[in-house]
Amino acid sequence: MDRSAAKDARAAKELPLRILSSLVLGALALAVSWIGGAVFALFWLVVAIGVLMEWVRITSSQPLWIAGGVLYAAVFFGSMVFLRNDPHFGFVVMVWLFAIIWTVDIAAYFVGRTIGGPKLWPAVSPNKTWSGAIGGTIGGLVAGTAVILLAALALRPAHGAVMLAIVVAAQLGDLMESAVKRRFGVKDSGQLIPGHGGLMDRCDSLVAASAVALLIGAIRAGTTSPAAGLLAW
Repeated sequence: MDRSAAKDARAAKELPLRILSSLVLGALALAVSWIGGAVFALFWLVVAIGVLMEWVRITSSQPLWIAGGVLYAAVFFGSMVFLRNDPHFGFVVMVWLFAIIWTVDIAAYFVGRTIGGPKLWPAVSPNKTWSGAIGGTIGGLVAGTAVILLAALALRPAHGAVMLAIVVAAQLGDLMESAVKRRFGVKDSGQLIPGHGGLMDRCDSLVAASAVALLIGAIRAGTTSPAAGLLAW
């Protein structure tokens, strides 16, 4: 069995575990988002600290890289908390953000494996393809649109532009984490999550997407109601 075939066999074997882990983590993320408040903040603080610890381990505790990791984790935590704290749209925007990001990840994985084709950025992530990126983009836009409609919000053209920015940010966040791991010769950021690796592996897209979402929402509506700035057009 050649290396490619062995990799495919290993991926197929790990798929049920990946799915189960994703379902458990997704349910947990939705539950704490529904509860909100201190529970939500504490949950994502623990996650952000875990991400920072993995970052420090990967980068061999180099001072400049540690500073970058602190900023990375702080932006992640702050973005999630500010978005959820919106008094009217906080929970809806979390569901919307998760739906976009999770669907991007799932669609990119299956479309990329099914269609294949040219690699997206082989020097950084040899398994990602342009077909997967396009499939993930379409899937993310469809999922985000579905949440907006289910929330009984008026769908506007601006939503499409915002969702596209979030989808692109999510995929760039994934590539950025892959670049950091490749820079330090690390395959996974950790082994905490069965079938997925570490917290960084699971949250890389969410870090970038939540930061871009907060920026767009805050520009439109300020930091007191950034979710409204994203969804109310």
